[in-house]
Amino acid sequence: METSSKLPLHLCHVHKLSIFINRTHIFFHSIALVFLLYYRASFFFFQDTTKTKATTLAWLLVFVSEILLSFEWLLSQSFRWRPVSRTAFPERLPGDDKLPAVDVFICTADPEKEPTVGVMNTVLSAMAMDYPPDKLHVYLSDDGGAAVTLKGMREAWRFAKWWLPFCRRYGIKCRAPEAYFSAEEEDADFGGSEFIQDREDIKEKYEVFKKRVREKATVGDTRSRLGRDHPALIEVIQETTSDEAIQENETKNMPLLVYVSREKRPSHPHHFKAGALNVLLLWNGYDGVGGPCVSGTGYYIKRLSLCSNSIHEDGDPMKLRQSFGPSNEFIKSLHQNKKPDILIHRKNALLNEAQLLASCAFENGTEWGEEVGFMYGSVVEDYFTGFRLHCKGWISVYCNSPRPQFLGSGTTNLNDFLVQGTRWASGLVDVAISKFCPLIFGPSKTYTFVQSMCYAELALFPILYFLPLWCFATIPQLCLLNGIPLYPEVSNSYFIVFSFVFLSSISKHLYEVLSTGFTFRHWVNEQRIWMMKSVTSHLYGSVDAFMKKIGMREASFFPTNKVDNVDQLKRYNMGVFDFQTSILFLAPMAALVILNMASFAVGISRVIFSGELDKFFIQVFIPFYVILMNYPIVEGMLIRKDKGRIPPSVTLLSAIVSLIFYFLGSIIFM
Repeated sequence: METSSKLPLHLCHVHKLSIFINRTHIFFHSIALVFLLYYRASFFFFQDTTKTKATTLAWLLVFVSEILLSFEWLLSQSFRWRPVSRTAFPERLPGDDKLPAVDVFICTADPEKEPTVGVMNTVLSAMAMDYPPDKLHVYLSDDGGAAVTLKGMREAWRFAKWWLPFCRRYGIKCRAPEAYFSAEEEDADFGGSEFIQDREDIKEKYEVFKKRVREKATVGDTRSRLGRDHPALIEVIQETTSDEAIQENETKNMPLLVYVSREKRPSHPHHFKAGALNVLLLWNGYDGVGGPCVSGTGYYIKRLSLCSNSIHEDGDPMKLRQSFGPSNEFIKSLHQNKKPDILIHRKNALLNEAQLLASCAFENGTEWGEEVGFMYGSVVEDYFTGFRLHCKGWISVYCNSPRPQFLGSGTTNLNDFLVQGTRWASGLVDVAISKFCPLIFGPSKTYTFVQSMCYAELALFPILYFLPLWCFATIPQLCLLNGIPLYPEVSNSYFIVFSFVFLSSISKHLYEVLSTGFTFRHWVNEQRIWMMKSVTSHLYGSVDAFMKKIGMREASFFPTNKVDNVDQLKRYNMGVFDFQTSILFLAPMAALVILNMASFAVGISRVIFSGELDKFFIQVFIPFYVILMNYPIVEGMLIRKDKGRIPPSVTLLSAIVSLIFYFLGSIIFM
C-alpha cells in the first residue's frame, strides 16, 4: 500500500541489548557443550578397567541423547539471533478508496467441539472490523458441513444488522459481543442515557440471538453431514424483513457474508480445514530473520502469494488454465486487488462457478493442485504454507500491537492439550521427513539461512525432544539402581561443565519468561508441560508421522475441543492439572515419575549408607528434579481425591510398567 506522504506504515526496532545477551549466552553455552560432548566421546577412546558392555551401552544412549538435545538447542537459537519489534502507524493508511479488498476466512469443523455461539462471535467480530464494508468479505469455511452452523450464520446476519451500527456509532473496540458484554470497563468510555439504553437493547437482542442459536443446536442436526460424503454447499447470507426497522443507510453498510462447505467424497482424499484456530504466538525472533511463518490464525496474506509467481497481467490464458483449472471466473479474480466482484451482483452465475471450485476434485490435474497437494495433506498446512511462500521469496512481518488484535480460545484441560500437541507433532514431523525438510529444501531459497533454521527447529523438535527425554527419564535412573555411574564426580573438573550447561539452560529460559512479563510459576509450568508433552505428544506424533510415511495409516484430523466443562474450567482457573485423559497419556507420565521416585530413594540410601555422594550426585539430582517438576503427577497419584486426580487403576498399571522398566534395566545394565 502507498500513501500520499510516502511515510512508512511501520518501523522496525532491533533489540540490541537482547541480541548482545543472546549471542553472549550462545557463545559460552556452545563452548560448554563442546567440552561436554568431548567428555562423552573420550569414554569410547580411552582404556577403562571398569568399562563393560552394559556401561558402554548406557553411555552411548546418553551420549546420543545429549547430541540430539544440543542440536535442538542450536536450532532454537535461530529465534534468538536477531529479535525485533515493530511500531505501526495506522493513521498513515491511505483513504478508503485506495485500500485493498480483504477476504476474511474463518474455519470450523465440528459444532460439538467448537460451539456455534463461539464461532458466530468470531463471524460477528470479523464483520464489525473497522474497514470499508464494501471491501470486506467474510467467509465461514465449514469442514463439518453441519446444518446447525449454517443456521447459526443466518442468525448472526440478523443480529449483525443491529450489532454493526452499534459498534460504529459508539466506536466500540471489543467487537465480539460475548467479550464486549463481559467487559464492564468498556462502559467507562461513554456516557449518557442514550448509550446506556442502546447498550441494554443490544444486549437483550444478543441474548435472544444466543437462545435461537442454541435452540437450533439442540433440535438441529450437528452430525448429519459430518461424514465424508456430501456435496458442496455455498450460500450468500442475506435477509431483509420488514419488522426489523433499522436505518437504511446503516443496513447497507454490511460486508459480504458467505457460508462455504466443500464437497466430500469417500473416493477423494480430503484436505481438512484450512488452518488451525488454536494459537497466536509472540514471533519477535522469527521476525528479525525474514519474517514469521503462518501460525494457524490471525494473519493477513496477499492473494497473489498463494497463486504462485506465474501470475502476470499479460499471462497466457491457456497456461493459467493448466495451472489453476478450468474456471475462467477464478482466473479472472487472480488479478483483482482493490475491489473484487461482489458476489451478490452476479449471484446465480458466480454461485454455480463457486460450486465447481468447491468440488473435491477441482484441483486434480493442475499444477496448482500438485504444488499444494502436500500442503493440504498435512495437518500443519499453515506452517507449510508459510515455509513455501518464504522459499518463493515472499517476506512477512509480525504485528504485535499493545492492544490484542484477536480474542481466541485455547485448551483448558490436559487431554485436549495433549491431543492437540500430538496432532501438531505429527504434522511437523511429516514435513521434517519429507523432501521439504527445511534444512535440505530451504537454505538456498529462504531469506536467510537462520530462517531455515527456525523452520527446521519447528519441524524437528518433536523428534529431538521425545528421544532424549525418554532416555534421560530412564537410563540414568536405571543405572543408579544398578550402581553404574554415568556422570563425572563432584571432584572432577567436568562436573563444572555439566553443572554450567544445566544452569545455563534453565536460567536463560527463566530470564526469557520473566523479561516478557510472566512469573516464576509460569516458568515452572512451562518446564512441566515440556516434559509431559515430550514423553507423550511428541512420541505419539512422531510415530504417527513415520507410520504415514511408510503407508501404515492415513493422515487424520481432529479439531481441538473448545467446549468448557464447568468442573474442568474451575480447576484450570485454579491452576490445578486435570488428569481426566487417556491412559495412553497418563500411564507413560506416571510410570516415569514412579521410576524416578524409586531411583531417587535408592540414590539417597547410597549417599547415606555408602557415602557415594561424590560419585552419584548428578544421577541423584536428575530424578529429584524430575519429581520436583512433575509434582502435580505425584499429587494426582497419591494425594488428591477429586475427579481430576489420576485414577488408582492407572497408578497401579504405571507402577507395574515401572517395575518392567526396572527388570529390563537390570537385565541390560548388569
